[in-house]
Amino acid sequence: MRRILIAACLIAKVCLAARPVIFDTDMGNDIDDALALAMLHALSDRGECELIGVTLTNANPAAVPYIRMINRFYGRGDLPVGSAIKELKGGAGDGYMTAALRTAPAESAKAAEPAPALLRRLLLNVREKVVIVQTGFSTNLAALLDSPEGIALAKEKVALVVAMAGNFTGREPEYNVRIDVASAKAVFEHWPTPIVFSGFEIGRDLLYPSGSIEHDFAYARTHPIAESYRAYDKMPYDRPTWDLTAALEAVRPAHGYFGRSEPGTVLVESNGSTRFTPGKGDRQYLRLDPSKRAEILEVLALLASQPPARR
Repeated sequence: MRRILIAACLIAKVCLAARPVIFDTDMGNDIDDALALAMLHALSDRGECELIGVTLTNANPAAVPYIRMINRFYGRGDLPVGSAIKELKGGAGDGYMTAALRTAPAESAKAAEPAPALLRRLLLNVREKVVIVQTGFSTNLAALLDSPEGIALAKEKVALVVAMAGNFTGREPEYNVRIDVASAKAVFEHWPTPIVFSGFEIGRDLLYPSGSIEHDFAYARTHPIAESYRAYDKMPYDRPTWDLTAALEAVRPAHGYFGRSEPGTVLVESNGSTRFTPGKGDRQYLRLDPSKRAEILEVLALLASQPPARR
């Protein structure tokens, strides 16, 4: 009996660890999206989650081919990618994608499914509740809520959204919110399951070390993540880890890397600023203990630079 109980516990732990994850991103506007995607591939290789799809809110033409190239590098070339449904002013940049694509083998020009349609299909087909890591604009999640029975589908199939969004120590509007204020307002105020926010202040205070790019990715002669980082800005530079922190919290919430605020609500002002009110609600935002900064940065660099698993 004891062996059966131990086996059951191990199976339960594996099933819990392999929670399906959808990555919703504005890839191309900042380099942190690319590092976060690399992390999710690494965590999937470790069996801690299962990356089941990537949806885009950046309508730049290079975004879909770039993500397919990254997925192929990590051995998941068949992973579905959903294209952005509209171009948002100030939100369709290409800070490194075209440059990195020049170093990769040719990719087919197969059309991508619209992101909200892919998001809906993934949720309909998944057998257990997913975690959505949103590191771009709220466009796709708002579109899902606005679709037939979208709210019911989100409530039934999404356990948690971890969003890199908002600013919880200042009044300045955060970029991901400001670019599509209406969608952010719809999602932050009406999404039917819990949302955890990694605010602007978290990634700002955790700078990804450029030394990791120079040394930790050297196992590949041409590494698409390292090439992207070098293309984004003049080396050496340390970039805020905004999107990486959301990915880390989504997959490893029990590790205690970050603290969380008390539950409450998040309102979005007309200019894109976010206002948290503690009390009734299921919204929380992350808090950073400065004493854990070195530990968190070490984990982020380790996961982002982890070599792909052999397949």
